[in-house]
Amino acid sequence: MSTDPIQYADYDEGRNCNYWALDRTLQFEARRIYPDDEFEWAEDVLSEFGEVLGHRMADTADRIDTEGHELKSFDKYGDRLNEVEYHPLIHEQEAIAYEQFGLTHDAFHAPPGRDEPVGLSHTLMMQALLSYVDGGFCCPVSMTTGAAIVLDTFDDGDLTEYFEGLTARDLDDHIEGAMFLTEEQGGSDVGANEVRAEPQDDGTYRLYGEKWFCSNIDAEGALALARTSDAPDGVEGLSLFLVPRTKPDGEVNESHFRRLKDKLGTISVPTGEIEFEGAEAYLVGDEQEGFKYMAEMMNFERLTNATGAIGIMGRALLEAKVRAAQREAFGNPIDEYPLMRRDLVDMAVDYEAAAAFSFEGARLLDEREQVGDDSDAYKLMRLFIPVAKYKTGRMAVETTSYAMEVLGGNGYVREHTTERLLRDAQVLPIWEGPSNILALDALRALNHENAHEALLPYVQEKLAAVEHPLLESLAESTESRFQELQTALGTLATEDGDYAQYHAKRLSDLIFDVVTAALFLEEAQWQIDEEGNGRKALVAQQFIKTRFGDDDAYGVASGERFAMED
Repeated sequence: MSTDPIQYADYDEGRNCNYWALDRTLQFEARRIYPDDEFEWAEDVLSEFGEVLGHRMADTADRIDTEGHELKSFDKYGDRLNEVEYHPLIHEQEAIAYEQFGLTHDAFHAPPGRDEPVGLSHTLMMQALLSYVDGGFCCPVSMTTGAAIVLDTFDDGDLTEYFEGLTARDLDDHIEGAMFLTEEQGGSDVGANEVRAEPQDDGTYRLYGEKWFCSNIDAEGALALARTSDAPDGVEGLSLFLVPRTKPDGEVNESHFRRLKDKLGTISVPTGEIEFEGAEAYLVGDEQEGFKYMAEMMNFERLTNATGAIGIMGRALLEAKVRAAQREAFGNPIDEYPLMRRDLVDMAVDYEAAAAFSFEGARLLDEREQVGDDSDAYKLMRLFIPVAKYKTGRMAVETTSYAMEVLGGNGYVREHTTERLLRDAQVLPIWEGPSNILALDALRALNHENAHEALLPYVQEKLAAVEHPLLESLAESTESRFQELQTALGTLATEDGDYAQYHAKRLSDLIFDVVTAALFLEEAQWQIDEEGNGRKALVAQQFIKTRFGDDDAYGVASGERFAMED
């Protein structure tokens, strides 16, 4: 990995470049989390993908965002179509993602140049790069992998044909996946879902009811939660079904695609409303296990949301750095002024924090696949994933908004990309659960999976390994915050549930900051030992200095209940 300074003034804007070559943060994280043999294979693939994205897909994504897609529910004779008329450039994007680079193939089947599949960390790294140009298109790519994960894990073999389609590298054989959870009356309360499933004599089911927010609406590998007639209320009564757009005989399924949502951003993925009118569907696994099955897909999708946020932040930061190197004010490029340099450093440190924490979640996801659900890796994964999704969604909005400000008036104009990045970023705090739901899920990981039992030794081990004198004071500051985190966890263990819920987001903030600081110190120690390079030490210093303020335990142990009081 080159250590020569990147000359941002040599670029006109953040395109016609290789995104992988310009993103040393992603390079560092890939080298850290990939198995050695996998990184050796993946490095060239990532570089080639970064080149194609910067020189071709950056332009196609802009065109698709401007022109969008169109839904055709019926033909001119009134017969059901349920077709999305895609922008022609979508097919080029699909050929690049699915066929040329195997984004939904390589985690399940050996890619060219390897004898074994790669881990999901590679899939997520590729998706982060893809989000440099099109966070919307990353959605169907990710859901296709997520649906394949569910079928690979829980299907008894009846749906093998769909699994093979989801993971096919040949575009002619490939199908896309989707995840239809949301219903209008329930929203994030999935237990309130009302779509019902009626069993048929041939072993299939018929679905009836509405799904309100269906991204990738026309997927042939869509998974939907529904309730059989004798099932109990709540999430315990939900079953999971594969419900394709067309039936095996080629006929359009009995669903009505009512409309596409007129969204603020992520225009490249069609999102709409579906009314099932007896749609043929196929049970995945066992009845009334649907929420557990869907949780496996949700883990991956939440990490996709986080790594997608990283890609959007990376592109926004690149656009800001290029513009700051070019734009002159009062006789000098604005990146030479101390205040702008400070702002760019703060944006870069936020970016590195998002990347370090999220890709640690990806590493744990892969490790959990090897060691099972009784492991520390599982407990940490269950805690880190909702925290990663919650934190990075908000960070992406803030970073893209400020990048737009760096570009000035041009940043607010469509032709200059940051406007689209901000529109696309704004959905990231909403997709896969809003921040309150995620903070409560982090509490569940602590209470039900005993994630604290793995978290405490995890942080302790990282802090104990810090040896370099440059890092000692930073480790002490982190240790102090770590002690406050333990106090906060102890407080929540003795207080009532309302108190824990009241402080859930601040607890997630504290977990993110302590863990990220520990990761940075570990990375800094490695970089000093292996490369004689102190860059990560400076990143750790800035992160710890700016994140760890004077409020003890971020207020979690304060006893404060102001907003709960009458």
